[in-house]
Amino acid sequence: MFENFISKDKFKEETAIFYPGLSDEKLKPVLTELINKSAEDFQKIAQKGNATEEEYQNAIENGLNRFSSIYLELDTEDRERICTYYEELMDIVGLESSGGHLNNFMYGFDPSK
Repeated sequence: MFENFISKDKFKEETAIFYPGLSDEKLKPVLTELINKSAEDFQKIAQKGNATEEEYQNAIENGLNRFSSIYLELDTEDRERICTYYEELMDIVGLESSGGHLNNFMYGFDPSK
């Protein structure tokens, strides 16, 4: 499942989730590489066989931090799409919560706190 995730074309228009596609097409290779690195991180954790929820949540936090240098270049739809990719990764491993990291990425805080 990780291989399918990594190989799929990302950040293209997807009407089913109301995503118009990247606001700046030149960011596509960078964003694709960053989200694929997160998929590889998840895969390494899963291959250990005794992964914990905390390990995956740390991987989400570390992965989202990789976007910090280009965060201001992303519009709201692009940030939402990044979060939905993380949700897909969470679904692959059966993780219910990002530990607030997705909310922090989107909104700068965790509204559940």
